[in-house]
Amino acid sequence: MAASVYNIPVKTIDGKETTLNQYQGKALLIVNVASKCGLTPQYEGLKKLYDEKKAEGLEILGFPANNFLEQEPGSDEEIQQFCSLNYQVDFPLFAKISVAGADKHPLYQALTRAIPERAGEGPWKQDLIDYGLTPNEPPEVLWNFEKFLVNKNGEIVARFAPDITADDQRLAGAISAELAK
Repeated sequence: MAASVYNIPVKTIDGKETTLNQYQGKALLIVNVASKCGLTPQYEGLKKLYDEKKAEGLEILGFPANNFLEQEPGSDEEIQQFCSLNYQVDFPLFAKISVAGADKHPLYQALTRAIPERAGEGPWKQDLIDYGLTPNEPPEVLWNFEKFLVNKNGEIVARFAPDITADDQRLAGAISAELAK
């Protein structure tokens, strides 16, 4: 049996110490998010997906991260306000963490260790190279809005590149399959 993400300590966006234990029995889509990224409009699709699938048992968990060109510079309070005002985000957001590098949060250590390769990599990686950047190689997170799917038992079952949007059939199919179990 794969390791569960439930007992890894995290903080809510308002600073409360917690774990993901409260989400047992639900499918989880864990996403590293940022407010000043070219992919930030993905919040809109994530909100729509959450609205459509929450009653079926999907939780989307947003983890702000400032790892990529400092595209999430704000405080947790500023991030929460931005998400609420601009995208009406009502899925759970957590305190800003590091998702790559030497100071990677234990949650992202577990996620990237469980599934080192990302599915659905499209032009985003080449776009980064074209901008003169050196993209992270697997198992590291490539960029903002990479997505990890966790089943109802807390096991990490899929990983999707930042290119994969909330309405992509590959992601939708994987989520539907987990919700049907």
